[in-house]
Formats: sequence, C-alpha cells, structure tokens
Amino acid sequence: MSFEFITVHTEADKVGVITLNRPKQLNALNADLMVELGQALKAFDANEAIGCMIITGSEKAFAAGADIGAMATYSFADVYKNDYITRDWETIRSIRKPVIAAVSGFALGGGCELAMMCDFIIAADNAKFGQPEIKLGVIPGAGGTQRLPRAVGKSKAMDLTLTGRMMDATEAERAGLVSRIVPLDKLMEETLGAALMICGYSQIATMAAKESVNRAFEGTLADGVMFERRLFHALFATTDQKEGMDAFVNKRPAAFTNQ
Repeated sequence: MSFEFITVHTEADKVGVITLNRPKQLNALNADLMVELGQALKAFDANEAIGCMIITGSEKAFAAGADIGAMATYSFADVYKNDYITRDWETIRSIRKPVIAAVSGFALGGGCELAMMCDFIIAADNAKFGQPEIKLGVIPGAGGTQRLPRAVGKSKAMDLTLTGRMMDATEAERAGLVSRIVPLDKLMEETLGAALMICGYSQIATMAAKESVNRAFEGTLADGVMFERRLFHALFATTDQKEGMDAFVNKRPAAFTNQ
C-alpha cells in the first residue's frame, strides 16, 4: 500500500511506524492525510505480528494543525452534511493495539488533538502544544475541549483554549499531557524502546489494559472498576496468563504466544 501524505515502515517486525509527511505545510492535517492514517493504523492493527504503533512527524512539527486553507471557505452546511472531522479523523479511536505519539516541534490545534487521541505521548524537548483555534474564530473540533481537560484539568485547559497560547514540553509534562520528555535526538530511540517493551507482553493483555484505562474517562468510577474486574477475570482464560504466572513462579522469562 502506497501513500502520498504519510510514510509507513516497521521496526523489528513488531512496531508499526507512521510518519506524517507534508513538510511544506508543517504536516497540517487534511482529509486525505487522515484517510491514509486511518488505513495504515487499521492495517497494522490487523497484522498479528505488530504489537504497538508509533505516530510521529518531523523534527520541526508533529502537526501544526488542521489545514486551514482547505476549510476556510466551508459553510455550516458543508461541514455538517459532510460530517467533517468525524468522517475521517475517528479511525484511531477504533484501534485496539497501543498507539504512541512521538512529538517533536509543533503539535497545535488538530495536531495536539491527534496526539491526545494516541494512548500516550512521548515528547522531545523542543515540543510545543496548544489549541489556538480561538484565534481563528472557532473552537477545537477534534476532541480538544474534551480530551485536554481530562489530561490537564479544567483550569489549564481553559487557559490554553481561551488564550490560544502554546505550552512547552516541560509545562506539558508537569500538567500531565505527556508521559515523558526526552532529548530531540533520542526521541525515536526512546519511543521505539517503549514500543518494543509493550510488544514483549501478551497482546491480549495490552489490548485489555488499553481498553480498561480508556473506560476510566467514559463512565462512573464504579462502572469502570467493574469493567476492569471483568477484563481481569477474563484474562485468566488465556494461555498467556498461565505462561506469565508460571514463568514468574519458576523464575524464567515468559514466552507469550498472544493466545
């Protein structure tokens, strides 16, 4: 499968790496790019050899936002009738395997929202995050007003959304938006290391862990805990649970088979 706006490769035959590739536009996200991204994610998700995916951009920009030039002339009827954003941005939400965002440079507007759709963010020390849509007379439209408060709290989310300012990697980590900061020249090495660690575990367990953590943001605490408990119980029906616990008891490395 060939793509125009992204590049795709695998690392160690286990990690699917997707690189946003519109350098002249600082990887601004248009509909065609998002369709290609969805196709690549779905292909990796269906590949039994792949245990984790990475989405990244360039050193200068993960993604500097949505393609404003493409949407500037849209009317309400255009965006509503064509289900703009929902139509081609939501595929990532259906991906069951872990997806890591490796962010360097600008992650603004839709770029910040895409990074937040991933399961966690590893940021280079030059990363900058923001939701500057207010400067364009609109608001975030790809989940920014919903995911950002869940990540950083109401006050910080209100600050960023209403002022349109950017925050650097240090502030983003302190606020809880990113999981860790690494030097720019180590970004892919560190992210790949995390991905390969995930790939070393049972795919069934990592998918269950992802599903359960996401549930925390979609219901009450009591419902989330019960959902977690049922998934925990269900994993006792897997071969990997037997292998993992037997390996621990007998002080040997586990050999997971994703069964």
